[in-house]
Amino acid sequence: MNRDILHPITEEQVRQYEEDGAICIRGQFDAEWCAHMLEVSVDNMQNRAGRQREVDNPDDPGYFYVSSFMSRDNKEFEDYILNSPAAEIAARLMRQDEVRFFYDQLFIKEPGTLAPTQWHNDIPFWPVDGNHIGSVWMALTPVTTETSGLVYVKGSHKWNKLFKAITPDEDPAFMDDTLERCPDFHKEFDNPEYEFLSWDMGPGDVIVHHPLAVHGTGKNASNTQRRVALSCRFYGGDTVWHSERVTGFKVPGAEESGVTSGVMPTDDTVFPVCWKAA
Repeated sequence: MNRDILHPITEEQVRQYEEDGAICIRGQFDAEWCAHMLEVSVDNMQNRAGRQREVDNPDDPGYFYVSSFMSRDNKEFEDYILNSPAAEIAARLMRQDEVRFFYDQLFIKEPGTLAPTQWHNDIPFWPVDGNHIGSVWMALTPVTTETSGLVYVKGSHKWNKLFKAITPDEDPAFMDDTLERCPDFHKEFDNPEYEFLSWDMGPGDVIVHHPLAVHGTGKNASNTQRRVALSCRFYGGDTVWHSERVTGFKVPGAEESGVTSGVMPTDDTVFPVCWKAA
């Protein structure tokens, strides 16, 4: 399995990420990574490992599974974070010489799942602030808009606006009532005021997005194709802890490590350096 990226990240790709807030990067993972992480991810769901959220509505013929912090207990996920090209991809798009690990998250939508991923941006979920937090969302199965592929509002990271955090199961612990709910942009696809970004993806393709980029997904309309995606978050640059934010998000070990509001977390046990320029 390759540790380094297979193709240089170009200046054009960096500028596209900076301008659009999201970009699809292809061909940076070998087939062994893709097959291995798909097996590990499905096993995680079957064993209900990690911190889980589920949308298992009796009126929904499908099933939406979310797990977080898998790498805290599973060496296979930890190996992906520390030794795959994911961290380097994020670092180079953010123009950072070093990035640390924030957390990992697994999203699985079974065929026929009606549950959407509500439109949102990420910062309101987290006790951190900053522009240099890159989410590397890796497709482990074929992904299209029909199978609940991500859709972004192009340039929305420049709005400098936070929207209410809505978890898949709509946990009220995350919902800061001072923030408005994000509009349902599925109803705006024909609105010329907005431009939307989405990509058909194969296993190993990744989307990297800015923490303020507005995004969401629809249902998995396929009757046969499971959608599996692994998202890992890396940070550097201007990232700081923000302990005053209203959120139910808790990083295991963070408080014990002495995080301080307004300061970048640098405890190597909880937030290890994943990639550093030579």
